[in-house]
Amino acid sequence: MKRAKKKVFADFMSQRGLKSTKQRDIILDSFLSSDRHLSIEELYLKLRSKHPNIGYATVYRTLKLFAEAGIAREMQFGDGQTRYEHVSEGEHHDHLVCTRCGHIEEFENETIEKLQDEVANSRGFLIERHRLEIYGLCANCRK
Repeated sequence: MKRAKKKVFADFMSQRGLKSTKQRDIILDSFLSSDRHLSIEELYLKLRSKHPNIGYATVYRTLKLFAEAGIAREMQFGDGQTRYEHVSEGEHHDHLVCTRCGHIEEFENETIEKLQDEVANSRGFLIERHRLEIYGLCANCRK
């Protein structure tokens, strides 16, 4: 999957007439190796210790390119920060967002998906896409 996303990004860059750079490759590897929803700042801080020559603006522009290429999705969870998550073809998940600590947990629930389809169908509505975010307190913050 990692290799496929790298190819998608390389093809996107080539079609746009943009060059592949070592910095973009490092940012891509770091992004793809993360299992979290990363903000620009979080990814920048993750990279900074090993790659001090990669600036915040480079991380910002590169994440925007990932989103344009379709390998990342920009997400807003109400805290003022844009976060990025991996995009996988045909995959869908929803989010539980802790309003205290900011923890984001992905989940899949077939019952919810079926209910959404039933509601849309009963109203003659064709779903193109949807996003479900549930806000509350995570298990750790409830302790």
